[in-house]
Amino acid sequence: MSEASAPGAVRAEDEFDAEATATWLRANASDAAGLTGTPEVRQFSGGASNLTYLLTYAGGRELILRRPPSGTKARGAHDMRREHDIQAALRPVFDKVAPMVAYCADESVIGSEFYVMERIRGTILRREIPAELGLDEPGVDRLCRNAVDTLVALHRVDPAAAGLAGLGKGEGYVARQVGGWSARFRAARTPDVGDFEATMGWLDGHKPGDIAQVLIHNDFRFDNLVLAPDDPTRVVAVLDWEMATIGDPLMDLASGLAYWVQADDPAPFLAMRRQPTNAPGMWTRDQVVEHYCAAMGLTMGPKRWRFYDVFGAFRLAVIAQQIYYRFFHGQTTNPMYGEFVGIVRFLDAKCTDLIAAGDPTSTEES
Repeated sequence: MSEASAPGAVRAEDEFDAEATATWLRANASDAAGLTGTPEVRQFSGGASNLTYLLTYAGGRELILRRPPSGTKARGAHDMRREHDIQAALRPVFDKVAPMVAYCADESVIGSEFYVMERIRGTILRREIPAELGLDEPGVDRLCRNAVDTLVALHRVDPAAAGLAGLGKGEGYVARQVGGWSARFRAARTPDVGDFEATMGWLDGHKPGDIAQVLIHNDFRFDNLVLAPDDPTRVVAVLDWEMATIGDPLMDLASGLAYWVQADDPAPFLAMRRQPTNAPGMWTRDQVVEHYCAAMGLTMGPKRWRFYDVFGAFRLAVIAQQIYYRFFHGQTTNPMYGEFVGIVRFLDAKCTDLIAAGDPTSTEES
């Protein structure tokens, strides 16, 4: 496994009772084979929401444990039962999901609810592609194709056949997203950033109807993909299903592409890159959209895509502002969080520039 995805020591504030966990698992796991004794516990550093640990047993079995951050209650993005149940239902119809082992609602075991799944070995890319993977430009091209095709395969899953139709709220997903993210920004705004009112008004005035109601991941990025140990161009698993729901597939694509920083982007955008989307051989955002839409049988041009492009940038700005809000109000002293104000300002300008470039309500597809 690449060091890009290797776990480290458990942070002191994130420790839990490994022996109590092991005892509970032996009594409740769907398959208790190889769960003798107390496992070694290591923690994965990626991600900023739910906590992820590797449990390694003496006999060699490896499990992944997911739990909310310390001090939080299980609701919203930290709903472990929901995350577990989505994957359990999805596994029979989408093979890039890890087998579930157990869900624990009893917070007395480790201080919170949690769930456990089988570990799927492989590489998870972070900021750079590790040299030891030996990926040349044609290999990176194949990786892009396989990643986008994985999203296509997910969006082709029949939610009803998977027993997941109840996740959705019906038509109006695009409108709900525009309204919801606008409300989140207004609640998190600080006086040292723009008000985004022009962007929010434009999104509300130009929002299209839903093109479909499909299962969407809502955080589809390279650092949520596991690449095969014997072929780093092949995706073997998709991780972090905490925000999955039923919604418009183009909104899912747009949200993921907001993080796709390509080699010719402005310096401020390159500085915020967290995945290797600028590497030689990587597709541009336009190439991703073109391949995805061709595979899904959708007609798409720059003018129609502009709404989704603006929405993705705005959504990312809100996420960055919510993080910066904590720093601004002294809820965290982490200096890295203070840097998010620059990201918000950059994305404000990006939204303004995208809107000025044209009108997506035009029937012209050029």
